[in-house]
Amino acid sequence: MFWHVFIGLFKCAFLFPFVSQQRRQSLVRLWSQQLLVICKVKLKMIDQSGGQVAPHALIIANHVSWLDIFVINSWQANHFVAKSDIRSWPIAGWLAFKAGTIFLARGRQREVRRIYEGLVRELSEQHRVAFFPEGTTGSQGALLPFHANLFEAAIQAQVPILPFAVRYVDKTGQLNHAVDFIGDMSFAESMKLILQTGEITAELIQLPLIPTLGAHRRELAQVSRELIAAALDCP
Repeated sequence: MFWHVFIGLFKCAFLFPFVSQQRRQSLVRLWSQQLLVICKVKLKMIDQSGGQVAPHALIIANHVSWLDIFVINSWQANHFVAKSDIRSWPIAGWLAFKAGTIFLARGRQREVRRIYEGLVRELSEQHRVAFFPEGTTGSQGALLPFHANLFEAAIQAQVPILPFAVRYVDKTGQLNHAVDFIGDMSFAESMKLILQTGEITAELIQLPLIPTLGAHRRELAQVSRELIAAALDCP
Protein backbone atom coordinates (compact mmCIF):
# COMPACT_ATOMS: atom_id res chain seq x y z
CA MET A 1 0.00 0.00 0.00
CA PHE A 2 2.78 2.46 0.93
CA TRP A 3 4.59 1.69 -2.33
CA HIS A 4 1.41 2.24 -4.33
CA VAL A 5 0.83 5.59 -2.60
CA PHE A 6 4.43 6.57 -3.37
CA ILE A 7 3.88 5.74 -7.05
CA GLY A 8 0.77 7.91 -7.01
CA LEU A 9 2.67 10.82 -5.48
CA PHE A 10 5.46 10.45 -8.03
CA LYS A 11 3.06 10.44 -11.00
CA CYS A 12 1.11 13.43 -9.69
CA ALA A 13 4.26 15.45 -9.11
CA PHE A 14 6.34 14.54 -12.16
CA LEU A 15 3.95 13.24 -14.86
CA PHE A 16 0.66 15.12 -14.48
CA PRO A 17 2.11 18.55 -15.32
CA PHE A 18 3.38 17.27 -18.68
CA VAL A 19 0.62 15.00 -20.01
CA SER A 20 -2.81 15.62 -21.50
CA GLN A 21 -6.08 15.56 -19.58
CA GLN A 22 -6.99 12.28 -21.24
CA ARG A 23 -3.68 10.71 -20.17
CA ARG A 24 -4.17 11.93 -16.59
CA GLN A 25 -7.59 10.32 -16.53
CA SER A 26 -6.11 7.03 -17.75
CA LEU A 27 -3.46 7.16 -15.03
CA VAL A 28 -6.08 7.92 -12.36
CA ARG A 29 -8.23 5.03 -13.53
CA LEU A 30 -5.32 2.57 -13.56
CA TRP A 31 -4.09 3.73 -10.12
CA SER A 32 -7.62 3.32 -8.72
CA GLN A 33 -7.93 -0.18 -10.17
CA GLN A 34 -4.61 -1.16 -8.62
CA LEU A 35 -5.66 0.30 -5.27
CA LEU A 36 -8.75 -1.93 -5.26
CA VAL A 37 -6.55 -4.97 -5.94
CA ILE A 38 -4.31 -4.09 -2.98
CA CYS A 39 -7.37 -3.65 -0.74
CA LYS A 40 -8.72 -7.01 -1.99
CA VAL A 41 -11.77 -5.27 -3.39
CA LYS A 42 -13.29 -6.82 -6.52
CA LEU A 43 -15.31 -4.46 -8.72
CA LYS A 44 -18.58 -5.87 -10.07
CA MET A 45 -20.47 -3.74 -12.60
CA ILE A 46 -24.25 -4.28 -12.66
CA ASP A 47 -26.34 -2.68 -15.40
CA GLN A 48 -29.89 -1.81 -14.39
CA SER A 49 -30.16 0.99 -16.94
CA GLY A 50 -31.81 -1.14 -19.59
CA GLY A 51 -28.67 -1.21 -21.71
CA GLN A 52 -28.38 2.56 -22.02
CA VAL A 53 -25.07 3.87 -23.30
CA ALA A 54 -23.84 6.51 -20.87
CA PRO A 55 -23.42 9.84 -22.69
CA HIS A 56 -21.88 12.91 -21.18
CA ALA A 57 -23.67 13.26 -17.81
CA LEU A 58 -23.39 14.42 -14.22
CA ILE A 59 -22.69 11.31 -12.16
CA ILE A 60 -24.13 10.87 -8.68
CA ALA A 61 -24.03 8.01 -6.17
CA ASN A 62 -24.75 7.14 -2.57
CA HIS A 63 -21.79 7.56 -0.22
CA VAL A 64 -20.49 4.77 2.02
CA SER A 65 -16.73 5.25 2.26
CA TRP A 66 -13.69 7.10 0.94
CA LEU A 67 -13.31 3.95 -1.17
CA ASP A 68 -16.35 4.98 -3.27
CA ILE A 69 -14.25 7.50 -5.20
CA PHE A 70 -11.78 4.84 -6.31
CA VAL A 71 -14.51 2.33 -7.12
CA ILE A 72 -16.15 4.83 -9.49
CA ASN A 73 -12.78 5.99 -10.85
CA SER A 74 -11.97 2.36 -11.65
CA TRP A 75 -14.91 2.48 -14.05
CA GLN A 76 -14.19 5.96 -15.41
CA ALA A 77 -12.01 8.70 -13.97
CA ASN A 78 -14.05 11.67 -12.75
CA HIS A 79 -13.58 15.01 -11.06
CA PHE A 80 -15.31 14.56 -7.71
CA VAL A 81 -16.89 17.09 -5.40
CA ALA A 82 -15.87 16.16 -1.84
CA LYS A 83 -16.06 17.75 1.60
CA SER A 84 -13.17 20.07 2.36
CA ASP A 85 -12.05 17.95 5.35
CA ILE A 86 -10.52 15.46 2.92
CA ARG A 87 -8.12 18.11 1.58
CA SER A 88 -6.42 18.23 5.00
CA TRP A 89 -5.79 14.47 5.13
CA PRO A 90 -2.06 13.66 4.95
CA ILE A 91 -1.04 12.42 1.49
CA ALA A 92 -4.57 11.25 0.55
CA GLY A 93 -5.83 14.84 0.46
CA TRP A 94 -3.04 15.93 -1.87
CA LEU A 95 -3.57 12.92 -4.13
CA ALA A 96 -7.29 13.68 -4.32
CA PHE A 97 -6.53 17.30 -5.20
CA LYS A 98 -4.11 16.35 -7.98
CA ALA A 99 -6.68 13.88 -9.34
CA GLY A 100 -9.05 16.81 -9.89
CA THR A 101 -11.22 16.63 -6.76
CA ILE A 102 -13.23 19.78 -6.07
CA PHE A 103 -13.45 20.52 -2.34
CA LEU A 104 -16.58 21.99 -0.80
CA ALA A 105 -16.78 23.63 2.64
CA ARG A 106 -20.15 22.69 4.15
CA GLY A 107 -22.47 25.40 5.41
CA ARG A 108 -21.00 28.20 3.27
CA GLN A 109 -23.50 29.42 0.70
CA ARG A 110 -20.89 31.45 -1.19
CA GLU A 111 -18.71 28.33 -1.44
CA VAL A 112 -21.64 26.31 -2.78
CA ARG A 113 -22.19 28.96 -5.44
CA ARG A 114 -18.52 28.90 -6.46
CA ILE A 115 -18.51 25.10 -6.73
CA TYR A 116 -21.78 25.16 -8.67
CA GLU A 117 -20.35 27.56 -11.26
CA GLY A 118 -17.24 25.38 -11.53
CA LEU A 119 -19.37 22.29 -12.13
CA VAL A 120 -21.33 23.99 -14.91
CA ARG A 121 -18.07 25.03 -16.56
CA GLU A 122 -16.54 21.55 -16.32
CA LEU A 123 -19.67 19.84 -17.60
CA SER A 124 -19.89 22.30 -20.47
CA GLU A 125 -16.27 21.47 -21.34
CA GLN A 126 -17.18 17.76 -21.52
CA HIS A 127 -15.29 16.83 -18.36
CA ARG A 128 -16.63 13.94 -16.28
CA VAL A 129 -17.89 15.20 -12.92
CA ALA A 130 -19.36 13.27 -9.99
CA PHE A 131 -20.65 14.08 -6.53
CA PHE A 132 -22.37 12.45 -3.56
CA PRO A 133 -25.69 14.23 -2.89
CA GLU A 134 -25.92 12.89 0.67
CA GLY A 135 -23.06 15.24 1.48
CA THR A 136 -21.43 12.76 3.86
CA THR A 137 -20.96 9.02 4.31
CA GLY A 138 -23.68 6.83 5.80
CA SER A 139 -23.94 3.26 6.99
CA GLN A 140 -25.04 0.68 4.44
CA GLY A 141 -28.67 -0.32 4.68
CA ALA A 142 -29.89 3.27 4.95
CA LEU A 143 -29.85 6.31 2.71
CA LEU A 144 -29.54 9.90 3.91
CA PRO A 145 -31.55 12.78 2.37
CA PHE A 146 -30.15 14.16 -0.89
CA HIS A 147 -29.08 17.81 -1.08
CA ALA A 148 -30.49 19.39 -4.23
CA ASN A 149 -28.26 22.44 -4.82
CA LEU A 150 -25.62 20.90 -7.08
CA PHE A 151 -28.19 19.19 -9.32
CA GLU A 152 -28.78 22.65 -10.77
CA ALA A 153 -25.41 22.36 -12.52
CA ALA A 154 -26.73 19.54 -14.74
CA ILE A 155 -29.77 21.62 -15.67
CA GLN A 156 -27.66 24.62 -16.63
CA ALA A 157 -25.12 22.52 -18.53
CA GLN A 158 -27.98 20.66 -20.26
CA VAL A 159 -26.68 17.18 -19.43
CA PRO A 160 -28.60 14.26 -17.88
CA ILE A 161 -28.02 12.71 -14.45
CA LEU A 162 -26.36 9.30 -14.40
CA PRO A 163 -27.07 7.69 -11.00
CA PHE A 164 -25.12 4.80 -9.48
CA ALA A 165 -25.84 2.71 -6.42
CA VAL A 166 -22.75 1.54 -4.54
CA ARG A 167 -22.64 -1.31 -2.05
CA TYR A 168 -20.02 -3.61 -0.58
CA VAL A 169 -20.71 -7.28 0.07
CA ASP A 170 -18.83 -10.26 1.49
CA LYS A 171 -18.44 -13.75 0.02
CA THR A 172 -21.98 -14.68 1.02
CA GLY A 173 -23.49 -11.61 -0.66
CA GLN A 174 -24.30 -9.87 2.63
CA LEU A 175 -23.48 -6.22 3.25
CA ASN A 176 -19.89 -5.85 4.44
CA HIS A 177 -19.98 -3.12 7.07
CA ALA A 178 -16.19 -3.13 7.47
CA VAL A 179 -16.18 -0.62 4.60
CA ASP A 180 -18.57 1.83 6.31
CA PHE A 181 -16.74 5.08 7.08
CA ILE A 182 -18.91 6.71 9.71
CA GLY A 183 -18.83 8.39 13.11
CA ASP A 184 -15.44 9.33 14.53
CA MET A 185 -13.53 6.73 12.51
CA SER A 186 -10.25 8.08 11.12
CA PHE A 187 -8.99 7.46 7.61
CA ALA A 188 -6.15 5.29 8.97
CA GLU A 189 -8.56 3.20 11.06
CA SER A 190 -10.84 2.68 8.08
CA MET A 191 -8.00 1.61 5.80
CA LYS A 192 -6.63 -0.81 8.41
CA LEU A 193 -10.04 -2.41 8.85
CA ILE A 194 -10.53 -2.81 5.10
CA LEU A 195 -7.06 -4.36 4.65
CA GLN A 196 -7.73 -6.82 7.50
CA THR A 197 -11.18 -7.85 6.30
CA GLY A 198 -10.27 -10.04 3.37
CA GLU A 199 -12.04 -10.19 0.02
CA ILE A 200 -14.73 -7.56 -0.56
CA THR A 201 -16.92 -7.14 -3.64
CA ALA A 202 -17.83 -3.58 -4.59
CA GLU A 203 -21.05 -3.58 -6.60
CA LEU A 204 -21.40 -0.55 -8.85
CA ILE A 205 -24.97 -0.51 -10.13
CA GLN A 206 -25.68 1.70 -13.14
CA LEU A 207 -29.24 3.05 -13.08
CA PRO A 208 -31.37 4.67 -15.82
CA LEU A 209 -30.44 8.14 -17.00
CA ILE A 210 -32.53 11.02 -15.64
CA PRO A 211 -33.24 13.81 -18.15
CA THR A 212 -32.87 17.34 -16.82
CA LEU A 213 -34.62 19.37 -19.54
CA GLY A 214 -37.36 21.40 -17.86
CA ALA A 215 -36.74 19.75 -14.48
CA HIS A 216 -36.24 21.35 -11.06
CA ARG A 217 -33.22 20.46 -8.93
CA ARG A 218 -35.42 19.23 -6.04
CA GLU A 219 -37.27 16.94 -8.42
CA LEU A 220 -33.97 15.56 -9.73
CA ALA A 221 -32.71 14.95 -6.19
CA GLN A 222 -35.92 13.12 -5.26
CA VAL A 223 -36.00 10.93 -8.37
CA SER A 224 -32.30 10.11 -7.99
CA ARG A 225 -32.75 9.11 -4.36
CA GLU A 226 -35.76 6.93 -5.16
CA LEU A 227 -33.83 5.07 -7.88
CA ILE A 228 -30.80 4.46 -5.67
CA ALA A 229 -32.91 3.47 -2.66
CA ALA A 230 -34.79 0.92 -4.79
CA ALA A 231 -31.53 -0.53 -6.14
CA LEU A 232 -30.13 -0.87 -2.61
CA ASP A 233 -33.46 -2.05 -1.15
CA CYS A 234 -33.32 0.50 1.64
CA PRO A 235 -35.65 3.30 2.86
